[in-house]
Amino acid sequence: MKEDGNDTIYLAMKKRDPKLANEYVIIHEVDNQIQIDYIQTHITELLDFLRENLKNWGVSVKFSITETQEENIKFQTGKDKFAVLARKNPNLYTLQKLFNLDIEY
Repeated sequence: MKEDGNDTIYLAMKKRDPKLANEYVIIHEVDNQIQIDYIQTHITELLDFLRENLKNWGVSVKFSITETQEENIKFQTGKDKFAVLARKNPNLYTLQKLFNLDIEY
C-alpha cells in the first residue's frame, strides 16, 4: 500500500498487529471511524493482496475501533516514541530544550 501511495492505509494497518478470529476472519483495530471508512474504499485491493499472498480465497477483514489509544501502539517515528516517553517523564522535554536536541530521526 505504501508503494502505491496509500500511506493512510499503510500507517493504520502497521500501527497494530491484526488478530485472527478464525482461519477466515482477520480482525484489525484502528483509531477511529474515519480510518475504517477510508480503508473500506480500498478494501478490494487489500483483500486481493491478502488472498493472493495467504493462498486463502475465503479470508475477510473486519475492522474495530480500539478502546485504548495508548495500548499496543507501534511507534511510527522517533518523534512518536519521544512524545510517549516524555509524557511519562517530563524531564525529557527539559533536556531536549536545554541541549537543543533534535528528535527528528
